Amino acid sequence: MTRIKIIVEGQTEESFVENVLAPILWPNEIYVTPILLGVPGRKGGNVSYARVKRDILLHLRQDPTAYCSTMLDLYGLGSGFPGLPLQPNQTGLQKAQVIEQAIYQDIVASIPDHQPERRFYPYLQVHEFEGLLFSDPDAFARGLGQQLLSGQLHAIRNAFATPEDINDDPNLAPSKRVAGVYRSYRKVIEGTLAAQEVGVQMMRQQCPHFHQWVSGLEAAMPLA
Repeated sequence: MTRIKIIVEGQTEESFVENVLAPILWPNEIYVTPILLGVPGRKGGNVSYARVKRDILLHLRQDPTAYCSTMLDLYGLGSGFPGLPLQPNQTGLQKAQVIEQAIYQDIVASIPDHQPERRFYPYLQVHEFEGLLFSDPDAFARGLGQQLLSGQLHAIRNAFATPEDINDDPNLAPSKRVAGVYRSYRKVIEGTLAAQEVGVQMMRQQCPHFHQWVSGLEAAMPLA
């Protein structure tokens, strides 16, 4: 049995890991547990690197028989992350990879005696959770119970090479685009329902960076 703790930034990602991602890993005896960022009473939000690093180190130290990963949105990433500032004209994928590598190096250097080089696997969602839902606009619309929105969701998706390229402009990030066509969008509940309808396999087909992350989770071997 392999256990992986995934530090998430909000309730939407927590629900996604628990209800959508976890079931597809169970057949391989890989058990993922979402850990909502922060301490009791101050969970989620404010995704500063100080908070993220504290939680990563805490879980790597507390449970030496488990892996630790993250699921944080590149869009709206808070202050203090290593790898910043980024070079101009980088793609979203390049930005995520630079920051992920910098986080990895910092954590490995911080607690070398806890095998972080083996047990830690950072992941940033490009650019935002809702980008995954655009992997199948028809399924996205069904998950929302709003099939008439299918055409508008297709129009958004078709403007980009992949759902992960839907950009991080404050007015045009994936969640902003969803709200633009469906004002009553409820991120946690409807986001999870839509993700279940779209399915992890379609997300992996359409979103290369997400696919790479899930492949890494699948490859994790039990820790002695």
